[in-house]
Amino acid sequence: MVFGVFVIGIVYMVITASRQNIDLVVPDYYEKELQFQQQIDAAGRTHALSVPVQCHMVADSLQIIFPAELGSATLQADVWLYNIADQKKDSRKNYASVRGKIMMPVPVYNKGMHEVKITWTIEGKKYYHQQKLFIQ
Repeated sequence: MVFGVFVIGIVYMVITASRQNIDLVVPDYYEKELQFQQQIDAAGRTHALSVPVQCHMVADSLQIIFPAELGSATLQADVWLYNIADQKKDSRKNYASVRGKIMMPVPVYNKGMHEVKITWTIEGKKYYHQQKLFIQ
């Protein structure tokens, strides 16, 4: 009797599991994986800098300070303020740095835990920085 209930239970679990829909997060998973390796390489270049990129709140703006060793040339950066809990509060814009600084205005309602994701290119080399930031 116990063995019969066990077998029926296992068969039920196998049938239920086979009916589950398992999708990838993105349809072009393998292409994204190749891009992720490039992001890892860019993050490695960023970690090799003598001073890390600094991100912190100043009044109602996110201030990003790039290391001085990157030079005084204007660099183009893609800044993504990713809200972990609410996609509607995400903000993504391209900025040109002025003297190694970027000021990104943050709406007053955009409070909570965020990730700052910055991508920029200098002399054909990509750099990537990611940092958690709590906005009060």
